[in-house]
Amino acid sequence: MKPNKELLAAYWTLAGDVYPCAPNEVSPFPLRDRCEAASRAGWSGIGLILDDLEYSIGKYGLSGVKALLDDTGMKYFELEILMDWYCDGEARAKSDHSRRRFIELGSELGMRNLKIGANPFDRNPADFARMTDEFATLCQDVGTVGATVAIEFMPFSPIRNVAEALKIAEGADQPNGGLMVDHWHVARAGTPYSEVAQIPARFIKGVEMDDIGAQVKGSLFDDSTFNRQLCGEGAGDCRAFVDALEQAGCTLPYFGVELISEVHRKFPLDEMAKRAYDSTVAQFSAKSAASV
Repeated sequence: MKPNKELLAAYWTLAGDVYPCAPNEVSPFPLRDRCEAASRAGWSGIGLILDDLEYSIGKYGLSGVKALLDDTGMKYFELEILMDWYCDGEARAKSDHSRRRFIELGSELGMRNLKIGANPFDRNPADFARMTDEFATLCQDVGTVGATVAIEFMPFSPIRNVAEALKIAEGADQPNGGLMVDHWHVARAGTPYSEVAQIPARFIKGVEMDDIGAQVKGSLFDDSTFNRQLCGEGAGDCRAFVDALEQAGCTLPYFGVELISEVHRKFPLDEMAKRAYDSTVAQFSAKSAASV
């Protein structure tokens, strides 16, 4: 029986033995292999970071990358992660270069969503008024290629939780702008699922499924990078998270899955793809069976 929710493999889920802020974040697996493994396991979409996409364009050409996505049934495509979009100086100059590439390449490849965040290493107090203005402009820029923009709140960054991300999205009030609601960040921020259920549906622009470890290992950033768990195998409640999104009125056609795990990323590619897909789909199928 076909599951009632299509799934997109966010970049790190199938990237293999690399991780955020590693010396080289480009996947050791060719994009073709990742897309084919995703297709075999049941995924309907894939996400990429800019460095990996640029590497793959060098290997296959831009038209080759597009053909790869089409041929393997990856009908949903996301890019990540734009940082420093609210900054000044050199950091902003680098961010603006990435922003142009995200938009240019996203237009060619049919990007549905661009994930953004506040830099985890930014120690300045959050200037929410500035972030709101800059987010509105960013949404307008990305809107020219028909994509949404989703703020990923992270408890170790200046935009820490649902409430702070929503403050920016509501203030900017752009039709294509909102939140990336990642279960790991919800749970580690201590946000109750009842608060997720209160997010206005129009501001839910992306969802990512994953689970948390029973204990935080190292810093929150380290825990996020090395210790995420498969859905249903951690200490969170993935089904309650899905219920909360339904209560909020979320109508996204697909959910992402972002598994950043030192254990998971060392499995063979097909095993990574199958483990992550099967464990996530089970959160929906079990719910459906319980409601019959």
